[in-house]
Amino acid sequence: MSALTRYSLKDVAPKDGKNGADTWIVIHDMVYDVTRYKAEHPGGPELIDEYAGQDATIPFDDFGHSSEAIRMLKDYLIGELIQEDKRGNRKKKGSDTVKDKKKRIRSNMP
Repeated sequence: MSALTRYSLKDVAPKDGKNGADTWIVIHDMVYDVTRYKAEHPGGPELIDEYAGQDATIPFDDFGHSSEAIRMLKDYLIGELIQEDKRGNRKKKGSDTVKDKKKRIRSNMP
C-alpha cells in the first residue's frame, strides 16, 4: 500500500463544494473526497455540505453511523492530515497555557 498524501486543514478548506469545487471532509484526521457520494448520502447532500472543507469528526461520531457507513469511508479516502493539523496537536483558540499567558503579559510590560 502506498503512503497517503498529506494535507493541511488549509488545503482542505477550499474543497467546500461551492462554485464547482470538490467536496472534502476530515474524519479522525483522515481526508475524504465525498464529491461523488454526496448525492447518495441517506441524510441528503445538505448534511455533507454543512461540514464540507472542515473537520467533521464530532458530528460524524455524534450521529452514530453504522459499521457499514464507517467501512464505506475507505472508498473515499484520499489522504491524511499533516501532523500539526491532527486533532491532538491543534491549538484551540483561547487555550493558551499559563506559561504562554505570562510570556504575553511580560512582553506587553514597559
